Amino acid sequence: MPTYLTPGVYVEEVQSGARPIEGVGTAVAAFVGFAEQGPFHTPTLVTSWDQYSQLFGGFTEGTYLAHAVYGYFSNGGGAAYVVRIGGAQEAASGPGANGARQQKAVQPVELGGFLVAAKPGVTGVSVEVADADGENPPEDRFKVLVRQGDQVAETYEVSTRKNVKGYLVNQARASKLIEVTEQRGATQTKPASQTLAIPDAPASPATNGSGEISRLDPAEYLGDAAARTGFGGLETIDEITMVAVPDLMSAYQRGAIDAEGVRTVQLAVISHCEQMGDRVAVLDTPPGLSAQQVRTWRNDEAGYDSRYATLYYPWVRVFDPAAGRNTTVPPSGHIAGVWARSDAERGVHKAPANEVIRGAVDLELRLSKGEQDLLNPIGVNCVRGFPGRGIRIWGARTLSSDPAWRYLNVRRLFNYLEESILLGTQWVVFEPNDDRLWSSIRRNVTAFLTEEWRRGALFGRTADEAFYVKCDRDNNPQESIDQGRVVCEIGVSPVKPAEFVIFRLAQFSDSTSLIDE
Repeated sequence: MPTYLTPGVYVEEVQSGARPIEGVGTAVAAFVGFAEQGPFHTPTLVTSWDQYSQLFGGFTEGTYLAHAVYGYFSNGGGAAYVVRIGGAQEAASGPGANGARQQKAVQPVELGGFLVAAKPGVTGVSVEVADADGENPPEDRFKVLVRQGDQVAETYEVSTRKNVKGYLVNQARASKLIEVTEQRGATQTKPASQTLAIPDAPASPATNGSGEISRLDPAEYLGDAAARTGFGGLETIDEITMVAVPDLMSAYQRGAIDAEGVRTVQLAVISHCEQMGDRVAVLDTPPGLSAQQVRTWRNDEAGYDSRYATLYYPWVRVFDPAAGRNTTVPPSGHIAGVWARSDAERGVHKAPANEVIRGAVDLELRLSKGEQDLLNPIGVNCVRGFPGRGIRIWGARTLSSDPAWRYLNVRRLFNYLEESILLGTQWVVFEPNDDRLWSSIRRNVTAFLTEEWRRGALFGRTADEAFYVKCDRDNNPQESIDQGRVVCEIGVSPVKPAEFVIFRLAQFSDSTSLIDE
């Protein structure tokens, strides 16, 4: 308490008691897979496709991570964390526990405020700086010639200005021999005419001579929470709400991992989501299966039962720039983008179904109503094409056998409410445990749930029908207070989707009409 010793007027700020609870984000995805460049086993935030391509490269034939991330952003996704697997952890330096020799880092060459390095596996490269062609070229313009041996392999007309198309970093992205980045803390200037030898780069640990992933087993996906690798690296990122592993199926198609390994990794994803309690796994079915085969795989082989996982079938066909033709990819990345779009347009309480998948040209298999009759009751969400309505998600169920958690929007709504209340009531810790605290908790939680009810997230004609908040002496007896506990009981009635819309029609005749004779 302040002390008042000198006569005068004192102005003080006091707490009003109202601490509003803000809703948390519901549309942040995490993708685990293979990329042509970028750090290994480091969850990296990307907010656009351009940012992803700068950090991890573009489309690579035989892998699905780039397609998943592109489909995520094209369908409305806003932010995503990407974990590149398939190689050694970058943080590792020196020999490992088994005495294996680690790859030695290559020191890039400084060139006018830029850093130039050879791409993995490239040797015998030099860079020559020459004046730009033409009379009186701008001062920021110059020419870069990339030599391999005695031959000029690549030539670029570049600039030191970031806001022009010819910026050196942008032009060098097309190079197959060198990588160019900005030197931190340095000003980019036109370098003097010179020739620099670029140190040879060792082959990438992620690939062997045939371009396939050389180190791969279920442990590569699972990772280690202590070392922050694989799924373990995602445990420290609280805002993630959906997890997808599109390249699990590319490894399965190449034979690098078998069917048992697929189930092992998918069970690990489910276990991760259940342990975190604030995210949902987006799973893909194995490729090339018919509806009956998917039913058998789901019931007899996979047998997953989780309220924190969903399964989508079939795969979708999209354009593959790496191959120059349409290709079939797992739908998980596109599905995650649709979830994000539905959350932004309607809210997390709306089931993310009956929504068009942008970028999907066709489906691996066009399902009929009878085939979906086999799959929908067992929790397989189908993607179907409808004449004049495009390719749409036509299912919104989890893999849970509990009817209370059958629908995906109910699971995600509870994740949203739990996380919002958790973060919005942190101020309660160490407050005096009395009626005033209980009243403040009831007031703040009630205000938050009332707003959610007004948005249509809760079922009921009135707020009293939609939810209740109980925090008083009944559930906070003296024994609970002596143990330092505050118990607040909250019950909500979530809205559930109209999955089956039924119109009952019957013939009607007016038998009461009179006949005049």
